[in-house]
Amino acid sequence: MNDIDGFHVTEAHAFAALDSAKSGPLELGNVGGGTGMMTYDFKGGSGSASRVVDGYVVGIFVQSNLGSRGDLTVLGVPVGQHIGEDKLRGKDSGSIIAIIATDAPLQPHQLKRLARRVPLGMARTGTIGSNSSGDTFLAFSTANARAYGSPGPVRTGDFLASDAMDGLFRAVVEATEEAILDAIICGETMTGRGGNRCIALPHDRLLEVMKFYGTGG
Repeated sequence: MNDIDGFHVTEAHAFAALDSAKSGPLELGNVGGGTGMMTYDFKGGSGSASRVVDGYVVGIFVQSNLGSRGDLTVLGVPVGQHIGEDKLRGKDSGSIIAIIATDAPLQPHQLKRLARRVPLGMARTGTIGSNSSGDTFLAFSTANARAYGSPGPVRTGDFLASDAMDGLFRAVVEATEEAILDAIICGETMTGRGGNRCIALPHDRLLEVMKFYGTGG
């Protein structure tokens, strides 16, 4: 969809993005770095989802550019097998970036364990993680802010026991799945470099397939 080797993003673009960063609802679909991305041969891009576990929030942001059309699975339904027209890429390739944010108090090795659950959420949408995937997963915690700002050489922080993390693992898997699907559902048909056209997931067809399998109401 875009001239990936053209190096069109400059230092000025990077600083402009940082200067315009703000809180509030995220824009989803083909916006920002997700503008040129495709997911399961539908228009993809940016997606986000979150869960609350034992009072802690686990949020994930993805930029989704992966998958083969026939593999797309929504809540266990093989949606991609029923919408076969207008493929552009025609093969399982691409990549995904996933950033996990949580206010749960976790140590670095525990955050790494969260990041390693992202592929489980990806798999629930159908992908096998093909050879060409360049996948990047990062996780961070906003907890223990006072420990980092306290005086003196010795700092004290709170951390969850590792055997209390199963709920967080589930949250990451579920939120990853939802964020990838959000990226597709929010994507809009786009014509990119060289006249390449990537269609949006047709919502009416999605609902028809889900109802056929008795899912989605």
